[in-house]
Amino acid sequence: MRVQLGRQLLDRQIVDSAGRLVGKVDDVEFAVDSDGYPYVAYLLSGQGALGQRIGGRIGRLLVAVADRFTENPPTPPVRIPIGLVSRMDSAVWLRCRGEELPRPPVEAWLRRHLIDRIPGADRASG
Repeated sequence: MRVQLGRQLLDRQIVDSAGRLVGKVDDVEFAVDSDGYPYVAYLLSGQGALGQRIGGRIGRLLVAVADRFTENPPTPPVRIPIGLVSRMDSAVWLRCRGEELPRPPVEAWLRRHLIDRIPGADRASG
């Protein structure tokens, strides 16, 4: 499948098999096949990936903020293998549920240090 990354993939919402939003395509990671041809191996999602893609002061700020809210900076992006993509249209649709993906580091930090401390948060749907 031929895709124009900037127009058809980057900044698209990522939707799991249950129809829930799980993130946004902030960047991609390439690999090279045995014949030397590059291909998209992973979709990258998260503030760190977006900040590196944008670059400059704003990009550095996004990365710094993401690193501030994690225990082990630098903040790694969520890496979604391209094989989990079932289709691409106005969104990128996955073959799996969001719970099967690694939790974004910033989201994990916020849940552990903020959301879980709210009385009744354990009874909220999530």
